Amino acid sequence: MKIKVDYIHNNPVKRGYVDEAIHWGYSSARDYSGMVGLVDIEKLW
Repeated sequence: MKIKVDYIHNNPVKRGYVDEAIHWGYSSARDYSGMVGLVDIEKLW
């Protein structure tokens, strides 16, 4: 599951939209890095 989540978080970076995954506004990468994201997520899996 972690591999899948990392893949999804890195898609905007790979496409060149942002420099870091946490900069993508609607990404849960913010939540996983300890920041507050724009969308509520469930991290228990």
